[in-house]
Amino acid sequence: MNSQEYIEVSFRLTPYSDDNAEILMAELEELPFESFTYEEPFLKGYIPKDLYNAGNLRLVLDGMDEGFDVEFGASLIPPVNWNAVWEQQFSPIIVDGKCTVKAPFHKGLKRTRFNITIEPKMAFGTGHHQTTYMMCRALLDNEAAVKGKVVMDMGCGTAILAILAAKMGAAHTYGIDIDAVAAVSAFDNARINKVSRHVETYCGDASLLQAGKYDVLLANINRNILIQDIPTYARSLRKGGMLFTSGFYVEDMPMIQGVAENSGLQYISHDSMDGWCCIKFVKS
Repeated sequence: MNSQEYIEVSFRLTPYSDDNAEILMAELEELPFESFTYEEPFLKGYIPKDLYNAGNLRLVLDGMDEGFDVEFGASLIPPVNWNAVWEQQFSPIIVDGKCTVKAPFHKGLKRTRFNITIEPKMAFGTGHHQTTYMMCRALLDNEAAVKGKVVMDMGCGTAILAILAAKMGAAHTYGIDIDAVAAVSAFDNARINKVSRHVETYCGDASLLQAGKYDVLLANINRNILIQDIPTYARSLRKGGMLFTSGFYVEDMPMIQGVAENSGLQYISHDSMDGWCCIKFVKS
């Protein structure tokens, strides 16, 4: 049972926008927050009680000059059995009848072709978000492009996509996440799914990518990070390599396409779900 006590820090942003919340999260990345939630006009961060330092937090906020104001307050969350919370809230995900994503406590499910078990963590996604669903679907629809190839999962989180690629027969799969806890969680999940020999995970950002090394790159992150890093993604792909990207809205497609095309990537197709978008590019 995980009885870790957490501090909930509520950041009031004025003016509030999702973009401003993402900027604030980036500013806070050096502090040991384990997760964030959006609750307009707040960004709420969760940090282990023993690691919370209000003085360090104020130093970060005082050093910001981003065009919006931030006020914060902190409160203690009583110990929670997070496994019990997930058991109540996390139902299995089945992608197009081909792939099942479940937790260890899900029993008696009908097996699909690909079955992924993850240990749900407080901080990271479990595949319920539309963007993760679409990225899984994109992989399943491009099996020939994955089998025997080298795959990179940027912003891997719980490593659902990296694990799926490995189960689909990728020769080797890498996962990178900016959060050290996520990188460890990703490797743990690869081990649980018996693909750890084919999956390597690292803590870091796009600067870890190696030029011309990958056949498929998966990036389910957010619009601002994608715009910043797509040129690096393009350089890291082999000729004819594929980039699958999501984490943004349909109305952001022209912006993402523009950066990708300027980086030598050709638009192939896109998918959408509830306003979210997933695009497939190929390096020409």
